[in-house]
Amino acid sequence: MNSAQVSLRNQVRQLADQAFHLKLISGYGDGPDSDEYQIVYQGKPRHLPLEQARLFLVNLLSRSQVN
Repeated sequence: MNSAQVSLRNQVRQLADQAFHLKLISGYGDGPDSDEYQIVYQGKPRHLPLEQARLFLVNLLSRSQVN
């Protein structure tokens, strides 16, 4: 895993932690592949590529601030 992927994974982990503490997701963690991240949203685990996971979490967090 290169440094860009490590940085992206760390960013996704931080965003997931924020979303978890705001109770927007019910779980998160590394996916089965090194380029995936697992997010449990509405009771369903989702395995997303890192960039897609980052976008999902950014959108989720921004929507929660609007409401």
